[in-house]
Amino acid sequence: MGGRAQVGIRVEGVVQGVGFRPFVYALATRLGLAGHVGNDGRGVFVELAGGRTEIEEFLLRLESDAPPRAGIERITVTSGRSAAHSGGGFAIVASDDSGAPGTLVSPDLATCADCLAELRDPADRRYRYPFVNCVNCGPRLTIVRGTPYDRPRTTMAGFAMCGECAAEYHDPGDRRFHAQPTCCPACGPALSLAGAPGDALTGAVQVLLSGGVLAVKGIGGYHLAVLAGDENAVAELRRRKGREAKPFAVMVADLAQARRLCEVDAVAASLLTDAAAPIVLAPRRAGAAASESVVSEPAVSESVAPGQRCLGIMLPYTPLHHLLLAGTAAPIVLTSGNTSGEPIVHDDAEALARLGAIADAVLAHDRPIHLRADDSVARPFRGRPALLRRSRGHAPQPVRLAWEAPRQILGCGAELKNTFCLAKGRHAFVSPHIGDLADYATLRSYREGIEHFQSLFGVRPEVVAHDLHPEYLSTKHALELHGVELAGVQHHHAHIASCLADNGEHAQVIGVAFDGLGYGPDGTLWGGEFLLADLVSFERAGHLAPVPMPGGVTAIRQPWRMAAAYLDGIDGTEALAVARRNERWWGRVTALARSGGSGAPPTSSAGRLFDAVAALLGVRDTISYEGQAAIELEQLADLSERGAYHAAVSCGAGTLVIEGADLVRAATADLKEGVETAVVAARFHNGVRDLIVRCCLLLRERTGLSKVALSGGVFQNLLLAGRTVERLEEAGFLVLTHARVPANDGGISLGQVAVAAARDAQRSRG
Repeated sequence: MGGRAQVGIRVEGVVQGVGFRPFVYALATRLGLAGHVGNDGRGVFVELAGGRTEIEEFLLRLESDAPPRAGIERITVTSGRSAAHSGGGFAIVASDDSGAPGTLVSPDLATCADCLAELRDPADRRYRYPFVNCVNCGPRLTIVRGTPYDRPRTTMAGFAMCGECAAEYHDPGDRRFHAQPTCCPACGPALSLAGAPGDALTGAVQVLLSGGVLAVKGIGGYHLAVLAGDENAVAELRRRKGREAKPFAVMVADLAQARRLCEVDAVAASLLTDAAAPIVLAPRRAGAAASESVVSEPAVSESVAPGQRCLGIMLPYTPLHHLLLAGTAAPIVLTSGNTSGEPIVHDDAEALARLGAIADAVLAHDRPIHLRADDSVARPFRGRPALLRRSRGHAPQPVRLAWEAPRQILGCGAELKNTFCLAKGRHAFVSPHIGDLADYATLRSYREGIEHFQSLFGVRPEVVAHDLHPEYLSTKHALELHGVELAGVQHHHAHIASCLADNGEHAQVIGVAFDGLGYGPDGTLWGGEFLLADLVSFERAGHLAPVPMPGGVTAIRQPWRMAAAYLDGIDGTEALAVARRNERWWGRVTALARSGGSGAPPTSSAGRLFDAVAALLGVRDTISYEGQAAIELEQLADLSERGAYHAAVSCGAGTLVIEGADLVRAATADLKEGVETAVVAARFHNGVRDLIVRCCLLLRERTGLSKVALSGGVFQNLLLAGRTVERLEEAGFLVLTHARVPANDGGISLGQVAVAAARDAQRSRG
């Protein structure tokens, strides 16, 4: 083509903090182009002058050869503009902080191979330095205070670079060029250890090896650690933390050690080694319990994850983790630094105050954490990754909406496993996992997080979407806001909408939303729902038959109450073990269930049905964490059993009604016949699978719909979800499941935003 040209280029997406400017510099220099590149609030801007052929080559390679951590969403080219840098070369210019924020921020990234090599090289000046990082790894979201992403707008602003670090930082050919957390032992953060003498790292390792509890400051907050193979240390951590039975996560040194503990397939391996570095649930290997030598073998105490087939494992994702694992030469428990129900601690003074009674020593450092972020949790599901908790390493990567939101939106989320979500254009920014809002500290973290995200992404919500439940603190937060349009979104519609958004779908589907509880438009508590839903609206096409919840929320904490409600009217129930164990209150609770009213609100909840069967089988009469009874019921089930209980389905007034009590009745009959509880648990799961498939077939006959979306916390049950998807696909359905956001209430905020955006777009069209 020949000739010369001048062009302006705008690159949007995750293009700051990932080495994009040095990549552009190197590419332009290699092609002999003049001009400059810089950051601003929208992303990266480039001005080019040179031969047309070279500019075309530049544009081609700009996308195809981009840095591995970059995520380009859009490249806009304008012609006829002057390249400001006219000295015949190419330059990287200062960031432009004028204009509204609009760039995307990178998640925190696990330590890369290059930095890990430096950490282990005695000849390197960063040898054993716990904060080694470069443009390809290290903290991002958790240290960012504002955009454009430059050092003065991060928590590294207080660390002046030494000469050697400054030279790397300003060298476009260096992998630390404009890597904002760049530092070394001479100029960067330093470790400190409260509660033990001597060198901080050596002392911390000794605390672990001696059976102590160590608090460790990570990227997104503090963790509590003990040797995973030390039964006494694990038991003491449970006692101090107030975490009776909920599984702990385990950090292992490398993939080989992970494989000695768990069955690690290709998907699990890719998750473990990904830069997001989540906790990965994988099946435990037989014989992976602790041996007598807790140091020499990669062993794990049984009480780390009592009664669980799977173990939550992760690899070290910070240099400090690598150093700790090298020092202990054994896996460690690494769990959120908090007491049960509270948010993860991220402030240093707060850590000493709140974790001092739990930890024997506190390993801290002086790089502030601006935004707390728990570890993400993932697992393989049918050959692809699925997130169970979306937090560090994934947030704030946006989910792309089906269409552009006409106005900016806040989705306030649910009460449990809360996240919030902000929408701007086609981007939906889901927050890191926040937790249960009933805790005041968590509620405060929620409000602070919303303010920070609004500032970071330049979002000023005009529409605020919220749950219909009037007592949810997230709903109350929405109602307290002024100058916004409120949009109530039914809980289970939000579940299905989140699944649609997760899969890039918007057309109507058969939505199966099974969870603990959600407020229905009729004022009752839903939870076992079949919806005909798209992003705009839904119809309740079927549900589990309502059953009283004797004692209201008390029945959630005491599953035996749901057993009493379901068993009422079945002959001989007074002889069942669950009735004998709770004999003192059984009659009163049964009478309360019969009375109805506010003391025993009716619910169609699938979660409460699982609770009832768990109590019936002696799995759990009371729980210490949300969903515990159902989780342990899944673990009990005999995976080889193929029998299934049957539940009647009726069609009253056009709505399918499923008799969940039939499953309880069948389980009771088997128990009386002496059938093993593991077999009964499996037949119950298979019965739930069959009723889902049967109802979907009936709804397909009625509507012609052949696409099913599965959502709600019940579908985090791997046994149920896997067998349900398999049978639905055999029946010719296309099945949508969650991958990028959780099926539980952690995905509700995305669903709220997707619904509000779709309704807004529909109104704007006419």
